[in-house]
Amino acid sequence: MSTRIATGGRLLNKSNAVSFSFNGKQLRGFEGDTLASALLANDQMLVGRSFKYHRPRGIVAAGPEEPNALVNLGQGDRFEPNQRATTTELFDGLQSESQNHWPSLEFDVGAINKHLSRFLPAGFYYKMFIHPRPFWKHVYEPIIRHSAGLGKAPKDLDGDTYEHFHAFCDVLVIGGGVAGLEAARTAALSGAKVIVLEQTAHWGGRAPVDGGTVDGTPVGAFVDTLVEELSTMENVTLRTRVMGAGVYDHGYVLGYERLTDHAPKTAGPRHRLWRIRAGHIVTATGAIERPLSFSGNDIPGVMLAASVRDYLVNYGVSVGDRTVVVTNNDDAYRTAIALTEAGLTVPAILDARVLPQDSALMARAKDLGIRVMMGHAVARVTGGKRVTGVEVCSQSGEGAVLETFPCDAVAMSGGWSPVVHLWSHCGGKLTWDTAGAMFRPDVNNPPLGADGHGFVTAAGAAAGFFALDDILHDAHAAADGVATTLGFKLPADAVSPNADRQEEAPLAPVWMMPQGANVKLREKTFLDYQNDVKVSDVRLAAQEGFVSVEHAKRYTTLGMATDQGKLSNINGLATLAGAMDADIPAVGTTTFRPPYHPISMGSIAGEARGDVFQPIRRTPLHDWHETNGADWEPVGHWRRPYAYPRKGESTHDAVMREVTNTRSKLGMLDASTLGKIIVKGPDAGRFLDMLYTNMMSSLKPGKCRYGLMCSENGFLIDDGVVARIDEETFLCHTTTGGAESIHQHMEEWLQTEWWDFNVYTANVTEQYAQIAVVGPNARTCLEKLGGMDLSKEALAFMEWADGTLGGFKCRVYRISFSGELSYEIAVDAGQGQAFWDALMVAGNDLGVMPYGTECLHILRAEKGFIMIGDETDGTVIPQDLGLNWAISKKKDDYLGKRAQQRTHMADPTRWKLVGLETTDGSTLPDGAYAVGEGENENGQRNMIGRVTSTYHSPTLGKGIAMGLVLNGPDRMGEVLDFPGTDGKTYQAKIVDPVFYDKEGAKQNV
Repeated sequence: MSTRIATGGRLLNKSNAVSFSFNGKQLRGFEGDTLASALLANDQMLVGRSFKYHRPRGIVAAGPEEPNALVNLGQGDRFEPNQRATTTELFDGLQSESQNHWPSLEFDVGAINKHLSRFLPAGFYYKMFIHPRPFWKHVYEPIIRHSAGLGKAPKDLDGDTYEHFHAFCDVLVIGGGVAGLEAARTAALSGAKVIVLEQTAHWGGRAPVDGGTVDGTPVGAFVDTLVEELSTMENVTLRTRVMGAGVYDHGYVLGYERLTDHAPKTAGPRHRLWRIRAGHIVTATGAIERPLSFSGNDIPGVMLAASVRDYLVNYGVSVGDRTVVVTNNDDAYRTAIALTEAGLTVPAILDARVLPQDSALMARAKDLGIRVMMGHAVARVTGGKRVTGVEVCSQSGEGAVLETFPCDAVAMSGGWSPVVHLWSHCGGKLTWDTAGAMFRPDVNNPPLGADGHGFVTAAGAAAGFFALDDILHDAHAAADGVATTLGFKLPADAVSPNADRQEEAPLAPVWMMPQGANVKLREKTFLDYQNDVKVSDVRLAAQEGFVSVEHAKRYTTLGMATDQGKLSNINGLATLAGAMDADIPAVGTTTFRPPYHPISMGSIAGEARGDVFQPIRRTPLHDWHETNGADWEPVGHWRRPYAYPRKGESTHDAVMREVTNTRSKLGMLDASTLGKIIVKGPDAGRFLDMLYTNMMSSLKPGKCRYGLMCSENGFLIDDGVVARIDEETFLCHTTTGGAESIHQHMEEWLQTEWWDFNVYTANVTEQYAQIAVVGPNARTCLEKLGGMDLSKEALAFMEWADGTLGGFKCRVYRISFSGELSYEIAVDAGQGQAFWDALMVAGNDLGVMPYGTECLHILRAEKGFIMIGDETDGTVIPQDLGLNWAISKKKDDYLGKRAQQRTHMADPTRWKLVGLETTDGSTLPDGAYAVGEGENENGQRNMIGRVTSTYHSPTLGKGIAMGLVLNGPDRMGEVLDFPGTDGKTYQAKIVDPVFYDKEGAKQNV
């Protein structure tokens, strides 16, 4: 029976007992316990039910690889499902509940499924899809949907807070076992900046449990000394409770830190997501023990041998009074020895191997009086909700029972698998180690950085070394190599520590017990405990043609549980290989994807919740606009002034005033929100030629050019002015809403298609305040500030220049979106408000007036300038808008060119851009459709066009609009009907889309 023992419990503070609950029952544990160790100490063997058959499930492991012990934690706004008991630190008042059962854990109606297993084989739900749709929809689907999932989703808003943290280092060491600590010490001694992440609350990993000496010192004391030394180094950062969640390109790593899970009443964030950039990454993530496949290997009380040892040594917990050990390697003997020395009974060690002589561990076990049965295996584990006994057979036989041992626990060990997940996240390859029967990192094919060199190194057990001495030497050598690669040099006296060696007998690659057991016997031999995937399921998948490991995974759901196959995948691969009569390396592995194990959604969101879920973006001039009565308009995530109504003035009247003033005197616009993306590099011109429809590589430094950008499907996605800064540098202006998406668009093509282009991009939108000074008095206003020659001869239209205005360092663009004399001036964001104030003073006697976005829209519509999002809707191409002049005929290709040559894109019946004027001077409704003769299939009048932009123009004294109309440019002067939603039909004449100053005399003055 599970209980505490007098000895053991190195991680416990037995002077501090804590109370917790499981399924409403009050239990007690100690500070330092995990929920799993405390449950075992209270003899709670049954902790859950499996997904498909609702079979009883007990704790199997002691770490994040645990597939069974998933619980609901907390209540109300701190309720969280599917939390692993093995990684949940105990605290006073912890509330936990088992899940996936009804009405109770002990009596679960869903357990009837185990009697229907012959009707629920692998892939049964896929086969149901082939039945007639109504049968699926009304019979199968409701049942399967009701059965889906394990824990229940929270109903209340999360009561905790979360944050993100950015860090940089030369060497990031993931794993705080002896390998990680030695690697960190070695790298730190070379002078490198080092960060060490350990996912548990304790340093040393398995070494203090397994024992041994290092340079004559017990390994536990060696770990303490090493941690103390690292703690005093200024170039080392040590963090516990931080899991290395994922490794990405360019040395980017996500770390998941549990700050207050163990102390929920502590103030501050609950979780922190680390975003780390590292010069090199060392994965010292250890290894995971594999289970063995035998009948009844899922009964509560069947556990990994090393985990039984962990609970004994770390928490002083005996999982059973009588424990049978079954193994194919020497490591499980350590568990048998530890149990015996603690005063517990080990009836037998069932070793599947037949060896010519005893190893040191085997001899030690025999000296303690433990019965060692070589060449034997488990025929069947007996019991229901807990183990009651083990039936023994010959490993090479057919399962005939030779002997039965009454017991209450089984400790199994099928060997060890290096934790290669982080190594593999970014493309690191694996190689099959036949001697260890494991996949280990292929040092000749590491994850490669942009420079073509590896940026991840595995060390210690994660690299396939399991002897303490080998682990330390490998970690030291790995860190030394990393430091040298980064340009650091290790002192001559920095040498690797030496550990005692205890030679072990080789592992036997045993995947099934017994070797000759028939398929029927294996109906209760499980591979994936959570998803109820059996050996027979994988064999059925192979029989039905699912021989690809990825197909077999999805057909059987092997490795698709919340542990992501940490315990099941290798055994499943071996079973599939056996069914195909193939070698395991030939079958391959499934894809390792981050995160290493689940992280909270709250940590991913960080501070982005509530009012700051989608933060409002404000320009450097936001406070001025607020003070001066701006009527705000949301534009993407930004807030921009729509207009500046004065006291007693309507917003419409304010817009009319702003338009008139800008056309006649002087207007100022806060244009800081416009996207500004730097594109730099030897191939920058070539890159922009592919992005824009027109030629950018021919642009001269100091010049600007308007450009159009299309998707690969040919549709217009953005426009803006491109300025060439120097031979290798361009600055691309985008729409306000397009800055982030266009930057992402650029990076996607650079990283996935044009990876060989030597180009760098940077979104610098928020680094600058940009102010448009517009109107007949614009040049005079700027000349009053002094410092630059802004005459037409010195700075012509579509040119730019750097200089100083009124003492402010700035860049002046001679561009216009209004059709007026206009300058757009960029200054550092921190100088934006001061520069705006200076302009307001200089323009005071020139009629200066700020204007908002609606005025901007009217000004541009009067000039016939398009607006992305108004004249475009994701289906419009440049040719529809009469922008053929902006499509270069000098270059062979650009994004969207081939798409625009498709038949339907070149169709002459596509709607084209025109201007529209109502016959009575009124303003057309926004989005109104033009109707023609005849009716469509729905009995409605045929639509032959639509309004894209519509405004009242105070300059022209009438309503103007732009729209897309069938054969529009060929129908000048024709009057169309536009039925409105108000019941009125508006009539508008098709006119040229340029309503004002068609020759451009005002902007070129």
